[in-house]
Amino acid sequence: MPDVGDLVTARLTVSPADATTQAALVVTLPDGSILTPVVTGTDNGAVWTAPVVYTMAGVWRLSWTVTGTGASVEHELVSVAPTPGVTTTRSYATTTDLANYLRAAPPVDAAHLLEGASRMLDARVLQYCRYDVTTDGLPSDAAVAAAIGRAVCAQVAWWGEVGDSVGAAGAGYGSVSIGSVSLGGSTSTSTDGAGSAARQIAPQVWDELRSPALHGLLVLGAVAVSW
Repeated sequence: MPDVGDLVTARLTVSPADATTQAALVVTLPDGSILTPVVTGTDNGAVWTAPVVYTMAGVWRLSWTVTGTGASVEHELVSVAPTPGVTTTRSYATTTDLANYLRAAPPVDAAHLLEGASRMLDARVLQYCRYDVTTDGLPSDAAVAAAIGRAVCAQVAWWGEVGDSVGAAGAGYGSVSIGSVSLGGSTSTSTDGAGSAARQIAPQVWDELRSPALHGLLVLGAVAVSW
C-alpha cells in the first residue's frame, strides 16, 4: 500500500497492440479532483506508463482509455495511507512522552493511539474537570499539561496491557438469522464495546489527575470521578 508522498509509475499492458494503439490516463483523487498525467508508450503500443504522485490519503481511481488496436477501458482503485506518524487531531502527549512513560520504545502507531486516548479522556474525563486553558483549549499551566499528558500515556499503556484499543472485544452482535441459518450473538449485551476493558478509564489516569501537585490547579468533576 503506498503512502502519501509516494511517486509511482502507473503501468498498463495492452494486447493485442500495434502502431495504431494509443492510451490515456485519467486519475481521480479522493477529493474528486482530476489529473491527466503524461503517458508514454513503448513496445509498439503494448506498454504504457505514467508518473503519479499520491498527494493525499484515500482511495484513488486510475482510469486508462485505450483506442486503436486493443481498445478498452481499464480502472484501478488504489488505497493510499496517510504519512506514518503524522497527527491529525489534538493530542495531549507526544510519542516521546509515551516512550518516557513506558520506559520502552513506543509502538509504531503511537501517534494514532495518543490521539485516540486524548479524544477518549476529553469526552469522558476532561470535560468534567476545571482548569485554566489557552485560546486553543489546551492546559495553560505546565503542571496540569504534564499531568494530563501522563494520563493520556497511562490510557495507551492500559490498552497495551489489555490488547485492545477500540473496544472490539466487548462488542456483541446479538442473534442474526439469514434464511434458514441462525447465528447466536456473543454473551455481551453491549453493541458499542462498552463492556470491553479497552473502554474503561485506566486506573493510572486517576492517579495522575489526583496528584497533590495539582491541588487548586485541576478540579475533577463529580461525573468524571464516578466513571
